[in-house]
Amino acid sequence: QVQLVESGGGLVQPGGSLRLSCAASGMIFSIYVMGWYRQAPGKQRELVAYITSSDSTNYADSVKGRFTISRDNAKNTVYLQMNSLKPEDTAVYYCNAHWVMYQYWGQGTQVTVSS
Repeated sequence: QVQLVESGGGLVQPGGSLRLSCAASGMIFSIYVMGWYRQAPGKQRELVAYITSSDSTNYADSVKGRFTISRDNAKNTVYLQMNSLKPEDTAVYYCNAHWVMYQYWGQGTQVTVSS
């Protein structure tokens, strides 16, 4: 049974930083494309960043230069380092694992950027 468990969300002031983690189990982690999505109230879920099995990365324009995605295959974990956070980054952040027709989601972690 595949499980994705996010952690690291919370309340942070504008300009601050957070590091999200997503621990995976029940899957061959290294072959999956791992991604982070977010969904703000009243908005559709959107892709934030993803990292492939060969460590290629891609970012939404809104987070380029501020967020960094990385993975540790030995720990079956993907990270999202978020710097220079803005109020518009406030959302529930979801971890995603994708390989061919298989796709899994975590339960989400809340990130709130507010003074």
